[in-house]
Amino acid sequence: MKVVVFVKATPSSEAGTMPSVELMNAMQAYNEELMAAGLLKAGEGLKPSSAGARVQISGDRRTVVDGPFAETQELVAGFWIWEVDSMASAIEWAKKCPSPMPEDSELEIRPMYGPEDFADIAPEVVEKENEMRKALDS
Repeated sequence: MKVVVFVKATPSSEAGTMPSVELMNAMQAYNEELMAAGLLKAGEGLKPSSAGARVQISGDRRTVVDGPFAETQELVAGFWIWEVDSMASAIEWAKKCPSPMPEDSELEIRPMYGPEDFADIAPEVVEKENEMRKALDS
């Protein structure tokens, strides 16, 4: 199963505080461990919400809201995509993560939908989804 592991934002990540060399080295070692285990599919850090925008959609109307966004605890500062055997395995790997922020931090693990989750949808829709995923993987 694939999961997304979100690194939740903190006051320092929202302030744009760059990690220390020690933290960068610890996170690099952790990422190398994930790679060696064959779990890591992608991962990136995100700039503060002040560099971002939201597009609110209501019917045909689109409204753009520029960052920063107020609720730091609801924001994401980075992510990984892992391929794991189970949610229990993802949790075990997340527990091995060095603290990704100078202050207390939190990881959120969310399973991703796969084509098999849409078995009740028309077969041609699932086939098109599988074709798109193959194209993205190449």
